[in-house]
Amino acid sequence: MKSISSDGGPSSLASVACACLVLGLLACGKPGPGSPAVLTTPSAEMKVAIGALLADPESSLEPSTEERKALARIYPASSELLLWVDAAFRPTGNAWEALTAFNDAAAEGLDPADYRAQELSALSKALEAGSPGGSGDVVSFDVGVSISMLRYLRHFHRGRVDPRDIGFLMTLPADEHDYPALVRDAALQSRVMKTIASMAPPLVQYRSLRSMLPRYRALAADTTLRPLPKAPAKPVKPLGTAPGLDILRTRLIALGDLPKDASPLTNPGLYEGQLVEGVKRFQVRHGLLGDGVLGQTTWAALNVPLSWRVRQIELAMARMRWLPHLGERAFIAVNIPMFRLWGWDSVPETGTPNFEMGVIVGKALNQTPVFLDEMKHLIFQPYWNVPKSILQKEILPILRRDRGYLARQDMEIVDGQGDDAKPVEPSSQNVSLLAEGKLRLRQRPGPKNALGQVKFMFPNDENVYLHSTPAPELFDRTRRDFSHGCVRVEDPVALAEWALKDQPQWTREKILAAMTTGTPSLVVPLTRPIRVVLYYVTATVIPPENSMHFADDIYGQDPLLDQALMKARRGPS
Repeated sequence: MKSISSDGGPSSLASVACACLVLGLLACGKPGPGSPAVLTTPSAEMKVAIGALLADPESSLEPSTEERKALARIYPASSELLLWVDAAFRPTGNAWEALTAFNDAAAEGLDPADYRAQELSALSKALEAGSPGGSGDVVSFDVGVSISMLRYLRHFHRGRVDPRDIGFLMTLPADEHDYPALVRDAALQSRVMKTIASMAPPLVQYRSLRSMLPRYRALAADTTLRPLPKAPAKPVKPLGTAPGLDILRTRLIALGDLPKDASPLTNPGLYEGQLVEGVKRFQVRHGLLGDGVLGQTTWAALNVPLSWRVRQIELAMARMRWLPHLGERAFIAVNIPMFRLWGWDSVPETGTPNFEMGVIVGKALNQTPVFLDEMKHLIFQPYWNVPKSILQKEILPILRRDRGYLARQDMEIVDGQGDDAKPVEPSSQNVSLLAEGKLRLRQRPGPKNALGQVKFMFPNDENVYLHSTPAPELFDRTRRDFSHGCVRVEDPVALAEWALKDQPQWTREKILAAMTTGTPSLVVPLTRPIRVVLYYVTATVIPPENSMHFADDIYGQDPLLDQALMKARRGPS
């Protein structure tokens, strides 16, 4: 028994539902002034029809267990049964608004097929024309719109995939929304578009990505943008020669890295002038060194299919749905694959940050996790308590053959858990106790300390935090995945100044003194706790120029999310 045919056309429900309409057992109420036209008189027969539809294991509506529970609240026996058709069984204005949202789901990086946009649109036209296949079509349409609204609101607000299902060390914030109530309210109070708008991801970055999506879809569909020929064997420097420079010029103009009125190539084989400047802009937007040299990496980035760039934007939008509403508080966002940190005093209207800086993140084998937490204090001249994994894999093998290693690295074995733990001699017995976890290893504050001179604390299960580094020269590199998981910041003094801006006694001079000559392991609580968002997207829009930037997928997360979304297609989550 099918309630909507597989080709999108209307079909009838069970005979019991058809008989209800034929026998005239569906009592219709008339809408009051200013209210939507709906069936307002409860009908046991219609309830039977709805129940039969939901109990049908072959129903093309495919409601999940959770959706069936939600539908029992959307269609309670004590109130009006149908929400999306009027007294003449035609779609209401609210229904048309819902269908518009389903059909336009691609603009939000979603798939209209998940919301049965084509099937419901075909059925709505039959109802509007007054030629449904029977009461089954009325019920199928009404319940179908309700199911699709449930899915759309959940997908639009929370995404279609749980991040932990694909290896993200992140738990979604609690969702307090009552989705069945939202669906009923949208239908009965003419609030469809307002309800959808209220569920939109809150950050400006989501809206910026959304605005870029149609442009890149158009680029992906542009057949004049041919792929570049095979990359030259050696890097091509400015004033060198290379094949396909005319193709390169066309692509850079389309991408916005060259102006539309860029001068034609005077020598089609010579790499010079505006073309070099366009390549530099392209390189910067793709996380590469902006030197204008056409090496293998730049050539490969230029040849990434634009259809995959579209998908990167869609995947970034999907991940933005995992982030909570941040309110008006100060917050820091670290985009892991772009090696970049931004800070805002409050959630901005334009997206322009108050400051930004580079970061170093974890290697592929020691990935920086994605999570949200709250920075509550700073520690100047911190001890580095060596994690067990680093101790076991890296330090103990050295220590067993070279006891002088600890002294050279300003490290010590200690007995106890706090900063006041007592140091002990690096004897064979104590090294054995260290290996057993009965003693600890730490690095004293100072110029060799792996955490640098300050760390920014937000207690979390992953034992990850922001900190400075004794190796600032690593920030000269464009790819910066070198750490064991924590995030090293490029300008710790500026970050400390910003974090302590509401505590005027902490001047820049006092911060510098605390980082170098002050009390070791000095804890400074923040009077304004700061939200910290560590997230992972390989496509983002950088203000204030609002230019589109892409990054290498350093942890291989994009294919995982892409596959999970494909698997969840038309799923009920």
